[in-house]
Amino acid sequence: MDVAPDIDAAAGESVVVIGGGFGGLSTACYLADAGADVTLLEKNEQLGGRASRLEADGFRFDMGPSWYLMPDVFERFFGHFGRSPDEFYELERLDPHYRVFWKDGDMVDVLPDREANRELFEEYEPGAGDAFDAYLEESERTYEIGMEHFVYEDRPRLRDYVDKDVLRYSWGLSLLGKMQGHVESYFDHPKLQQLMQYTLVFLGGSPYNTPALYNLMSHVDYNMGVYYPEGGIGAVVDGIAELGADLGVEYVTDAEVTGIEGRYGGFAVDTADGERYLSDVVVSDADYAHTEQELLPPRKRQYAEEYWESRTYAPSAFLLYLGVEGDVPELEHHTLVLPTDWDGHFEQIFDDPSWPDDPAYYLCVPSETDDTVAPEGHSNLFALVPIAPGLEDTPELREEYRDLVLDDVAENTGTELRDRIVFEETFCVDDFADRYNSYRGSALGLAHTLRQTSLLRPSHESDAVDGLYFTGSTTTPGIGVPMCLISGQITAEAVSKPT
Repeated sequence: MDVAPDIDAAAGESVVVIGGGFGGLSTACYLADAGADVTLLEKNEQLGGRASRLEADGFRFDMGPSWYLMPDVFERFFGHFGRSPDEFYELERLDPHYRVFWKDGDMVDVLPDREANRELFEEYEPGAGDAFDAYLEESERTYEIGMEHFVYEDRPRLRDYVDKDVLRYSWGLSLLGKMQGHVESYFDHPKLQQLMQYTLVFLGGSPYNTPALYNLMSHVDYNMGVYYPEGGIGAVVDGIAELGADLGVEYVTDAEVTGIEGRYGGFAVDTADGERYLSDVVVSDADYAHTEQELLPPRKRQYAEEYWESRTYAPSAFLLYLGVEGDVPELEHHTLVLPTDWDGHFEQIFDDPSWPDDPAYYLCVPSETDDTVAPEGHSNLFALVPIAPGLEDTPELREEYRDLVLDDVAENTGTELRDRIVFEETFCVDDFADRYNSYRGSALGLAHTLRQTSLLRPSHESDAVDGLYFTGSTTTPGIGVPMCLISGQITAEAVSKPT
């Protein structure tokens, strides 16, 4: 059951929101709708945070998120304001949802047809069709309970979990195990296990450190579907920004924040161009560690540098944006290329950080669906390889890895790109750190490990500075565009709590 957020207490407050990612945009909308006077400051030249766009030579790339999942979250977000997503962008359900190439020459398409997917599982392992049904039944139950009672409803303290309602809702959910063990209890075939776990990339984890609770992502994938918003994820950014403007949010881009002073009722937020913005409340959607370590004096920080150094971070990424002559018929809009044994790649992210020797990676070709993202007769393609955060990142290493990726794409998908590339750009660890102030150049922030989930993630409300709040992927509910939208609601509710 949807419960409208209680944010009316923010009416009349002046609020500065730092950062125009989905968490900041969402928070700004909720607070402006409640009657707050909201100004959003964005460091870069465009809104969207990690959902930036790269436009050059007739190509338009979504630089960050490219999967539109969990449409119910977007409908609920816009619905709060009496609007709907289709007022801002059109959706197309992808068919297939995505293609998977394994490096042993095997290939499958996952379709928007549950029965076809069930038969696919049965082909790989007798009895896996029934296991597929059982797994999705559990995944759907986990999603419905988890979203309503543990995602939209923030529980920042341990005592919030020690009540009979929580125990009743959580009975039977896989709260403590790891995804690898959970999936193994349903499927023996390693390829089927991978099909149920690839979404962990979007959570910034591995099968061995992500809680089994995130089996809910299979309901998102197989039951709810994979969509494409016309114009890409950037069109979603534009839609939310337009909504915010309608609600009264003022946006200021190219406004890098350099310091936060004061407390509730008397904040001053300084920017690199010498401007000072005064407000009653400050909400930071900038990187949480950056906000505390760089924008606040030591006495006003909740966490020491040692805290951030001790955390487990989601991967960074090596990204290769390519404009290519001609079509790439071997590839779908979303394509995954996986080693049959991907343990080595995860080990080189989380256990022994190094550039992966045999990478698992993702290819996105939005021009398969949208002819506005590339000039006529050309394809828009980017490759994303998850890599460990904090790796050495030099032009020489990028060039070496670029060659490795192009060779791997040719060998394992049959797509030769080298002689057809007319535009090329890379983005990697140092860029995440420079453009987004991302700690250690992580692409996503804190990973969703057992020790970094729910109340074990940093709080939305500072306990060191009255009137300072946080939103976005580092706090709850966590990583991903839908989660950041929900984070905005939770932060707005926190701002509205009586002080």
